[in-house]
Amino acid sequence: MPAVKIVDFNNGLGVGELTLSEVVFGAPLHMPAMHQVVVAQLANCRQGTHSTKTRGEVRGGGKKPWRQKRTGRARHGSTRSPIWVNGGVAHGPKPRDYRQKVNKKVRRMALLSALSMKVREELLTVVQGMEMDAPSTKTMRNFLETIGAQKALVLYHNKGENVMLSVRNIPGARFLNVASINVYDLLNAKTLLATPEAIARLEEVYAG
Repeated sequence: MPAVKIVDFNNGLGVGELTLSEVVFGAPLHMPAMHQVVVAQLANCRQGTHSTKTRGEVRGGGKKPWRQKRTGRARHGSTRSPIWVNGGVAHGPKPRDYRQKVNKKVRRMALLSALSMKVREELLTVVQGMEMDAPSTKTMRNFLETIGAQKALVLYHNKGENVMLSVRNIPGARFLNVASINVYDLLNAKTLLATPEAIARLEEVYAG
């Protein structure tokens, strides 16, 4: 069964190892599932409100600019065709829904693959004692530098407002409640830091 190092938040020193669930943190890697879920997540973030006006929607252009023949110029029926300045846009974007549906089994497979990848690449560290009485960006930054965590994702077991406020001003670092865990943030982060309670919550939900 996979095991990861446990470090103490106060000094950054290792205090032991935590044995993880083989089902959650030792799952086979499924690259197509992770790719599909990430693409869908990014697509679902798009508002889809972009819009351009066609030649029938722009103002003006009701009168034929000049007669059809014997002017020496090209034939035109409207000054609002796409080839004219201030004319309409041909084949421009219109409001649309970019949402993509992903099956629950595929989302689960992708999430377990992302977690297992972090364990295999030794990029997952369990941090105990991360409870903070007050926000302190300096304390959090010093801890991340001590353990060499770059572009860290802090996975916390509850709201953790003080921890969240301490993380959000650190460039590259990100705070995430375990209830909001997703494949994109896991793959986008270089280092994953999780509390023992967050690990227990993941195993409770996904090990069954």
